[in-house]
Amino acid sequence: MKTVIVGANHAGIAAANTLLDTYPDQDVVMIDRNTNLSYLGCGTALWVGRQIDSVDKLFYTNKDAFEAKGAQVFMETEVTSIDFDAHLVSCRPRTGADFTIKYDKLVLATGSLPIAPKLPGHDLAGINFLKLFQEGQEVDRQISDDSVEDVAVVGAGYIGVEIAEAAKRRGKNVRIFDIAPTSLASYYDPEFAALMDERLAQGGIECHFGEAVCAYMGDETGHVRSITTEQGSYPADLVVNAIGFIPNNALGRDHLELFDNGAYLVDRHQQTSDPDVYAIGDCATVYSNALHATTYIALATNAVRSGIVAGHNIGGTPLESIGVQGSNAISVMGLNLCSTGLSVRAAEKAGLEVLYTDFEDLQRPAFMRENAQVKIRIVYERGSRRVVGAQLASEYDVSMAIHMFSLAIEEGVTIDKLKLLDIFFLPHFNQPYNYITMAALGAE
Repeated sequence: MKTVIVGANHAGIAAANTLLDTYPDQDVVMIDRNTNLSYLGCGTALWVGRQIDSVDKLFYTNKDAFEAKGAQVFMETEVTSIDFDAHLVSCRPRTGADFTIKYDKLVLATGSLPIAPKLPGHDLAGINFLKLFQEGQEVDRQISDDSVEDVAVVGAGYIGVEIAEAAKRRGKNVRIFDIAPTSLASYYDPEFAALMDERLAQGGIECHFGEAVCAYMGDETGHVRSITTEQGSYPADLVVNAIGFIPNNALGRDHLELFDNGAYLVDRHQQTSDPDVYAIGDCATVYSNALHATTYIALATNAVRSGIVAGHNIGGTPLESIGVQGSNAISVMGLNLCSTGLSVRAAEKAGLEVLYTDFEDLQRPAFMRENAQVKIRIVYERGSRRVVGAQLASEYDVSMAIHMFSLAIEEGVTIDKLKLLDIFFLPHFNQPYNYITMAALGAE
């Protein structure tokens, strides 16, 4: 059985490893247009901000590792078209002649593309995106230039907030813009996002939320020098666009069924509307256990799980995805936020009627020298009372608690089940009246 995998980052790598490690009858071909694979883009801001020593360990595998397992790997190779009827993939390498590969099963792991609005001045030099390793290299090169004094970040999601911190660490004047009224609006309710907004401002980052960018202005050399919004103009020697991503569906959009946002619509086996084609990672849909519906959540963790599921199904082991919660976290300027499932705002937008319960307290008893405040919100459906989301904020690392809420959402646990949950107490770790149970006890 020949399986061709188009795209060799997190999802494609997971599918390839599953097939190569588990199913010896598989003939695996991997194709990617980049020069490298397995880049952990979440480490870009840490590298640019000099919080890690080098980029070397941001790559966790390479072409040689897959060739040693018996895979054919074609890097720097563009897939120009796919003949789904004939099961043929047409390829164009950077050097050499074009060629085709026949497949029995095809895996599309083409990922996503950064949103790039064609605003006036969008083609000026000094305007950057952050997804590929090479883009991270270019942003780092520009930030290292002493003539770059003012940095504008457009988009205050995770990537935007993290790169804003990184630029500030490098001694730049930093402004961050977003059309939403707060940072991180896609992940957190305003009461939690406001904590990050405050931390960014305290750290010297100028926040412009609820302010849409209209244009980029350049100098006579064609280099960006300022950014214009609905409310004013601001200096910018370097712009990082981090508005978000859209699914990369170019190869299959005319053949495969698509979701509302253009992602390939897949079932719980990662199978598309073509039974011989699977789609995984950021180009495909996921099943949300909070919504009990198909949705789109672009996360590396989801990509890896989807690759594993597709690999086993192609290999001959029927395996259904258990669904996802979209668990995520961010750590910027000493403030840690993590969430899973739906915020109140996201639930209401999806038409889900929810309630929520908040609680705030010290992580440990007050007599402990090392301590920090913890803020928690648990979101639950009004009728069924099942937990559909949770958010946590603290200077302390409370991230492990979010995994419990992720499982609670997956299993349909109600808010009432958490009220007398058996949680241990020891002053080194927590309070006798734990913030999780206290929040649950405060629910209607």
